[in-house]
Amino acid sequence: MDEPFIEEITKEPLTIDHLLKVIAETNPKADLEFIRLAYEFAEHAHEGQKRKTGEAYIIHPLAAAIILAHMQMDQSIIITALLHDVPEDTSVTLEDIEKNFGKDIAEVVAGITKLGKLKYRGVERYIENLRKMFVAVANDVRVMIVKFADRLHNLTTLEALPPKKQYRIALESLEIYAPIANRLGMGDMKGRLEDAAFRYVYPKEYRWVVSLVKERYAAYEEYLGFAKETVEKELRSANVPFIEIQSRMKRLYSVYQKLLKHDRDIEKLHDLIALRIVVPTVADCYATLGTIHKLWRPLKGRIKDYIAQPKPNGYQSLHTTVFGENGRIVEFQIRTQQMHEEAEYGIAAHWHYDERGSAIPTKRLAWIQELAELQKNLIHKIKDLDALKIDVFQNRIFVFTPKGDVIDLPEAATPVDFAYAIHSDIGNTATGARVNEQVMSLSHELKSGDVIEILVDKRRKGPSADWLKFVKTHHAKECIRQHAKKGIASWIMERFRSTDVG
Repeated sequence: MDEPFIEEITKEPLTIDHLLKVIAETNPKADLEFIRLAYEFAEHAHEGQKRKTGEAYIIHPLAAAIILAHMQMDQSIIITALLHDVPEDTSVTLEDIEKNFGKDIAEVVAGITKLGKLKYRGVERYIENLRKMFVAVANDVRVMIVKFADRLHNLTTLEALPPKKQYRIALESLEIYAPIANRLGMGDMKGRLEDAAFRYVYPKEYRWVVSLVKERYAAYEEYLGFAKETVEKELRSANVPFIEIQSRMKRLYSVYQKLLKHDRDIEKLHDLIALRIVVPTVADCYATLGTIHKLWRPLKGRIKDYIAQPKPNGYQSLHTTVFGENGRIVEFQIRTQQMHEEAEYGIAAHWHYDERGSAIPTKRLAWIQELAELQKNLIHKIKDLDALKIDVFQNRIFVFTPKGDVIDLPEAATPVDFAYAIHSDIGNTATGARVNEQVMSLSHELKSGDVIEILVDKRRKGPSADWLKFVKTHHAKECIRQHAKKGIASWIMERFRSTDVG
């Protein structure tokens, strides 16, 4: 499961030539001499410093820069990665960086420096650090992109740290960093962070999944080659253009999560291995889907159109799972080149060297703006880290109003969470719900794609305190609690007025 550039950054010793070679291949327009200058600046600043591994400190920012170069980031982000630890760990100042590399790079480095190092040292302090992270992301997403590369390299060198510290850093990566990468649409980074952390947080489970997957991949490898050749031939025959067809292996931690949902039975996982087809246009996506269904019968309920209905993080693709020869089950993912870039790199795709200055779609900006609002209005009230994880870091589902508006909620959310997400008055007066035109209880667990209509009674005096037993979002819980407090206060005032004091 190790991948080429992960192997590359763990080689001994890394040099600036490694970085420049990757950049020359991925970004021919880059100013290699300017990047070399940034490296020499950082190398001089970190001179004499060592990492816990015993290697020169400069290896760490260099490795982070190589990760970003493989992601085809523009040179300003790569230079920022080279310089990101300079103000915090050396006598060189942000003013020095601005003088030598410009205001834009200095501001991103400043954002990373302000972010500091997140550590589990008491819930309140940790939540305050998370607040800083949200502010940093809201101000400039590039700060988080560099932090992801920084964290990914740190995960590859955890062996040099004591076991307790290994566990803390890996757990933090699983519970905080990877979910943020997911919310920003950076599927590739999310998967890399999770797999690198998995072995340290759940070592026994990691070894178990590796053994299961290794055996399964070996059994499927030959058949995938056959399926790929068959699809290529059929697409050419039907004159449906395609850019590439590649096999995709589900990441280890993702396999583990799916196994937990399916009684640890790997036979129930139909997307362990998939063929990904990249085509020129959206029309070609649907034509390819039709061609595949002409070849093989699709599994009922396994056709998912994320092009017409994208995931909350912007992910778009067509998914279908089919019965192949001899009962072999294979998943296909079909997308355009742009969709593929967005699925792999999410918001980071807008800093690819050839996308400089391109506008970030409104949907991508919406969640970042929510982060800014969250840190202003909500996070200072949260004292429970688990509550924060549910609202911000848990897997998300997307559901619809009857008019087709998309509402983004945490996994396992209920109609009450949906109602409060629309408006507190709708939540307060909710009496029931129709989910996909079927009457359901207010405690019903929603799933992605559900269409929900909330039934209200304007005469209702307020929410039930029992709803606190099943609602998931912090916003819904706060609204219910606030209404309960108002009710108690009104009852006390009414009792006070009715008391005969004469």
